[in-house]
Amino acid sequence: MSPIRDGQSADYRKARDELLVAERELMEQRERVAELRRRLPGGTPLDRDYTFLEGPLDLNRNSETDYFETKLSDLLADGRNELILQHMMFAPDAERGCPMCSMWADGFDGIAHHMGDRVAFAVVARAPIEKLRAWGRARGWRRLRLLSSSETSFNADFGVEISPERQLPGVSVFTREGEVIQHYYTSEASLVERHHRAMDLFTPVWNLLDLLPSGRGDWMPKHFYDA
Repeated sequence: MSPIRDGQSADYRKARDELLVAERELMEQRERVAELRRRLPGGTPLDRDYTFLEGPLDLNRNSETDYFETKLSDLLADGRNELILQHMMFAPDAERGCPMCSMWADGFDGIAHHMGDRVAFAVVARAPIEKLRAWGRARGWRRLRLLSSSETSFNADFGVEISPERQLPGVSVFTREGEVIQHYYTSEASLVERHHRAMDLFTPVWNLLDLLPSGRGDWMPKHFYDA
């Protein structure tokens, strides 16, 4: 008998086996959803090439002379024909990014070098570039490309902005075929009104908390935590 089964009651083993079946069904459903997403018809060609403000990867360099323009087409270059963008909730007048969006970006910063081996990846926010970069420096990000869409209609055009003050979370995928850039997919953060559970899979935090007997409860991420 496996050591992990030693000492288990019959009731526990029965319940665990039922859970195992449900876990397998969930895995199969996730794979079905991913397949449906891959089978979406060809994306919508864009009628413009959006221009963002960016800066060097070193976030300590954060003066006007460090900034430069980056077009959407520039992100889909150097052999990269697929792009993932995280839409961060960070309004122009806000001093901090959304706690949940920032938690997602914390995790993305840790895997950005892995993502970069396969696909172009960046974080975009409506906040001015100097605020976005200062926030990234405060969070300790080292690998993320940070783009400001402050001078464009990009956020509103892709459904992640109600007004400049009301930004929404999301993840978008763009593709490129020759000179044509297409919008392929944007996640729906709230499949149920006032509920952002649709983006749970973009961070392991919720999934780890769901392993606990107490579950995730009403815990929400904070900007910073006590040491």
